[in-house]
Amino acid sequence: MSGFELLLEYLTRYFPILLFTFVALAFGVVTLILSYLVQPKYPESEKLSTYECGSEPFSDARMPFPVRYYIFAMLFVIFDIEVIFLYPWAVVFTKIGLIGLIEMLVFIGLFLVAYVYAWRKGALEWD
Repeated sequence: MSGFELLLEYLTRYFPILLFTFVALAFGVVTLILSYLVQPKYPESEKLSTYECGSEPFSDARMPFPVRYYIFAMLFVIFDIEVIFLYPWAVVFTKIGLIGLIEMLVFIGLFLVAYVYAWRKGALEWD
């Protein structure tokens, strides 16, 4: 096989990937250019002013969120991911048998212990 035939084979193999990459980049560039050309260009003081739900801002927008918000969000993500583990287990339940059932009961037990712990600590209260 000559070098030209080898190059041609590589090009035919990877052409769809190159074409997809080119189309994606071209779409992004064309969209940005088109939006720049079509946008209205009438700067007014009302358009350039700060907008916050139709009312004037009364405090600093960069005020920190309470830590409770982040704890609640992390608990939601953790418990959500743990629940997602139930679906693959249910799919292969007939193959893993009694040992899989016992392992899942231990997993759910640990999940419930963590849930009760978070509940008692007040991490699930939204005040």
